[in-house]
Amino acid sequence: MGGLDGCPAGWVLATVPADGPLRGAGADALEVAVVADLGAVVADLESGRMAAAAIDVPIGLAAHARRACDGEARRLIGPRRSSVFPAPVRSVLGAATYNEACATSRRACGRGISQQVFNILTKIRQVDLLQSPRLQDRLFEMHPELSFTVLAGAPMQSTKRTAQGRAERAAALRDAFGDAPRLAELVDAPPEGARRDDVLDAMIGAWTARRYLAGAHLRLGGERDERGLRMEMIA
Repeated sequence: MGGLDGCPAGWVLATVPADGPLRGAGADALEVAVVADLGAVVADLESGRMAAAAIDVPIGLAAHARRACDGEARRLIGPRRSSVFPAPVRSVLGAATYNEACATSRRACGRGISQQVFNILTKIRQVDLLQSPRLQDRLFEMHPELSFTVLAGAPMQSTKRTAQGRAERAAALRDAFGDAPRLAELVDAPPEGARRDDVLDAMIGAWTARRYLAGAHLRLGGERDERGLRMEMIA
């Protein structure tokens, strides 16, 4: 099982066993790496070497409106709602500059896009090029703050960019993985090209993928875009 989060060097991939207890031996098998080529992960998913993966990037893009799952997620995570950026409309994927992206978005839906969304537009394009309705059963969208809210039973109180926020998220993960030394090691010493909060987000993605495979997940949204992709979030 995998969890993927974007980072400066590509993607942070956290992996855990697909079955068996997550605590104990499962937590000891937790691995974190930086991958530059998302295509290699897709190949593992398509071959069955990886059962499923949750990725922190919008999948399924509306043509003219906001996605329902973005609004639902914002309501559920309360104080962390600003971390859910409205996904861009599909036509924005062709934009080369921020000004062009905003103008394209305004023509399509009457609103521009945030600088934060434009900053990850390359990653959204990358995933969209690889994604298909068939693959989406294995590679699906999650949002870390939504999954942390589900795991902890309440929204995180501090932003993940602070030491307090990272400690809060690590504590939530310990509830899922147990007090595994391996978890602390990976968060305290992230791989080159990744930050501590990237690792935490990838880990909660791996936890989300396990829930998905077990059929115990929360699904927000689900309507399809013009490519047949589901506009949804899994937690």
